[in-house]
Amino acid sequence: MPRPRKFVEEDVIAAAVAVFVSEGYGGTTIEDLLKATGLGKQSLYTSFGGKRQLFLRALDASTTDVVSRMKETLNAPSATPMDRIRAQLESLTVLLSSPEPMGLLFAKATMELADRDAEVAGFADDVFRSLAAEYRGCLVEACVDGEIAADADVDALAVYFVAVTRGMEILGRAGATREVLRTVAYTALQAIPLPHAA
Repeated sequence: MPRPRKFVEEDVIAAAVAVFVSEGYGGTTIEDLLKATGLGKQSLYTSFGGKRQLFLRALDASTTDVVSRMKETLNAPSATPMDRIRAQLESLTVLLSSPEPMGLLFAKATMELADRDAEVAGFADDVFRSLAAEYRGCLVEACVDGEIAADADVDALAVYFVAVTRGMEILGRAGATREVLRTVAYTALQAIPLPHAA
């Protein structure tokens, strides 16, 4: 009869996220993961399959958390579409300027691995498309509501905001202050065309 697990899977994955964010995939060793998670080598391999499999689980968990928070803000029922975009950008400046932004493995993993790892590249593409779709939904609503120009290119703007926010993530990891990130976010909003004067 197998022995019951003596660890909480979510806690192990969260600890792995922290290590991969700090050290990157290439810089993380099995010993680093064992130390961070408290698992023995056999338990790590039996339960998670090894470093790569645990990394992919960590990447998925980290990204799912960030995307879920974004979707929650962008779909808030009590605010206008543009207010929801502003709120999402503001929440991102807070997250990205926090001392330990442990949920932010996505950009680091994409830059390190996407050009040589088809699985990570495919995952990144799916996430980029999902993020763009969320922005596009808000922008379409803003067009319909008259908050922005009716002929605004919502597809291009959606991709633009994905690019801006991922750039903010990189700046945040490099130590940019909250004020700098907020400036980037609110400057980006100026790219959205306003309704044409009657």
